Amino acid sequence: MPKIRVHELAKELNVSNKEIFQKMGEYGKTVSNHMSSLDESDVSRLKKDMGKAQPPVAEKERPPRPRPKLRPFKKVVIKKEELKKGIYIIPSFFTCGNMSFGILSIFSSIDGHFIPAAWFLIGALACDIIDGRIARMTKTTSGFGMQLDSLSDLVSFGVAPALMMYMLVLNTMGKIGVAIAVLFVLCSALRLARFNVLAQGGEVKKHFTGLPTPASAGVLISFVLSYQLLGPEGITLSSKTIPALIPLMPTFFRIMPIIIVVLSFLMVSNVPYLSFKNFKLTKVRTIELFALLIVLIILIVVYPQNIIFLIFTVYAISGLIFYVPMLILNKNKKLKNTEETEEADENAL
Repeated sequence: MPKIRVHELAKELNVSNKEIFQKMGEYGKTVSNHMSSLDESDVSRLKKDMGKAQPPVAEKERPPRPRPKLRPFKKVVIKKEELKKGIYIIPSFFTCGNMSFGILSIFSSIDGHFIPAAWFLIGALACDIIDGRIARMTKTTSGFGMQLDSLSDLVSFGVAPALMMYMLVLNTMGKIGVAIAVLFVLCSALRLARFNVLAQGGEVKKHFTGLPTPASAGVLISFVLSYQLLGPEGITLSSKTIPALIPLMPTFFRIMPIIIVVLSFLMVSNVPYLSFKNFKLTKVRTIELFALLIVLIILIVVYPQNIIFLIFTVYAISGLIFYVPMLILNKNKKLKNTEETEEADENAL
């Protein structure tokens, strides 16, 4: 049998050369290097002591994966977060409807059709109320929705009513009429900008600061609907008009420029106005309030033009009714405090 070198035996036993050197040292023999040859007796002894290494087991091939079975159709479950993102479309849809009605009103006013122009703005008012309600109910209010709503309000309740009143009343006043119409639009823009700044600053109040732009436009819109002489020839609104209000319409028509100026300044004023944003129909209410709502709905159905005009007019005046006495009381209170402070200073001297 030919002699085997150290590195050959190490490879066969699957051990290192150093381990063979150590084992040969235990036998009292010295091996110089891995190329040294080993006697047949030493090889047999090493194989017996160190054990012959088994060849590595080949890795078994994995069986192919079975093709997945077709499962029956399952209903897709939309996560709450995805639903919340998707529902932003609904209030934005009504906001765009608000702006669209405003643009249609502008076109009607240019053509001289003031009754359709006013009804288009009533549709814009309805969309403005609905989009805000939906956004608050579904908790989908956002900065984008607020900015889009303000732009829509500027078109529908700033530009459209101003153009309608200019074509109807102010165009005979020359430059003064133009200035009044521009003043109304500018005050509407300032009112909306102030509202956005307060809303982004986190200032939440139970009342509006200044007359809201939809309310100021509502006074003008409802006046156009109530004015008897604006109907087509041969058709009167007497069947849907409160008789006591008919003689007052020409007077309102003559003082309309002054009314527009007053409404413009009320929008940018600090006069507080009641807010109905937090009014929830699901809460328990008194039977008196329920009866009042029923009567109001009946009156709107019977006299739609006049009741809408009275509602907006009363709301516009309500802020002044509460603000002026409060202003006087605060002024008297400050004067009284000043006098008491001066008396205290005199007594101290």
